[in-house]
Amino acid sequence: MEGIQIANIQSIPDVLNVLKVLITGLLAFMLAFVLTPLWTHVLYRYKLGIKIKENSVNGEKLTFVSSLHAKKAGTPTMGGVIIWFSVLLLVLCSHYLFPFLAELFNINFIARLDFLKRSQVWLPLFVLITAGILGLFDDYMSVRGRGSNKGGGIRFAYRFWWLFVIAGLGSWWFYEKLGWDIIHIPAVGDFSIGLWYIPLFIFVIIFSAISSNETDGLDGLNGGVLLIAFSSFALIAFFQNKMDLAAFCAALSGALLAFLWFNIHPARFFMGDTGAVALGTTLGVVAMLTNSALVLFVIVFIYLLESGSAGLQLFSKRFLGRKVFLAAPLHHHFEAMGWPEPKIVMRAWIFTAITALIGTVIGIFGMGT
Repeated sequence: MEGIQIANIQSIPDVLNVLKVLITGLLAFMLAFVLTPLWTHVLYRYKLGIKIKENSVNGEKLTFVSSLHAKKAGTPTMGGVIIWFSVLLLVLCSHYLFPFLAELFNINFIARLDFLKRSQVWLPLFVLITAGILGLFDDYMSVRGRGSNKGGGIRFAYRFWWLFVIAGLGSWWFYEKLGWDIIHIPAVGDFSIGLWYIPLFIFVIIFSAISSNETDGLDGLNGGVLLIAFSSFALIAFFQNKMDLAAFCAALSGALLAFLWFNIHPARFFMGDTGAVALGTTLGVVAMLTNSALVLFVIVFIYLLESGSAGLQLFSKRFLGRKVFLAAPLHHHFEAMGWPEPKIVMRAWIFTAITALIGTVIGIFGMGT
């Protein structure tokens, strides 16, 4: 595994690497911003709007949440397509178009923007697109009222299993193809865990995917969290000298920023499973690629709170017969307390910015040299 190279960014190669990451993020932002009106037109024209859920995962009535969000019914979903499609398009352009432009205009730096590298980008890109397409299928079925789930869409159990398959394939690739079985504990060291690496990988991916989906409940909430998280991992990857992975994270950050421009309250469209699940899954893969599984839980500590509150609520209602929270996940509890939606979202962003700063520092300086 590549070691950390924390150095003064003063040499020409280092400056070029910084420019590569920043320009890639900027290009992704511009591309997503241009594509947004086109995709929005499709969403509105074909009335691909959400239906407010009336039942929870276990089939119980969501009287509070459904009534509180009734005004959002019909708002287009599947906005996550803007994010992963923009990144896919930029990756392909960087690899196939940019070298041609570099030769045409005799500017070598354009070719340097290529960030489609097998060891760093292939797997997270594959996961992003695969989970994005599956999520898009689920979103479409939900909108049209089709599928195995009551009210439309794919049942949670089925979605869980296809996530499990994606995570399983990823763990096999890491363990068999890349020969990885190391877990890093910041400031302590590396530990070989053998076959235990496979269930750890699967757990991280599924946790990140489901938690991202749980957090995607308010305008701009999860988009902001993911923007901060991928920006953090762009820095971690950069200081690990994984420049292509850093550029990939920067591209996701840029596309997320463009998405967030239209997704803040009141949202013009929602991310949908095609965004929340795909980006959550990809975030987990990036964490494993940078050997920062433990750091991930610090950076997106809010995911622990969101998923933990939902799990605790289900457990308490089933076995104790009472609620712990007014509503779950946690952001709905604050809504029930009377907090305005923008206040909840802004405070969640501030909280995530703090935990991400702590996690990024641990991720960079806790790896050693």
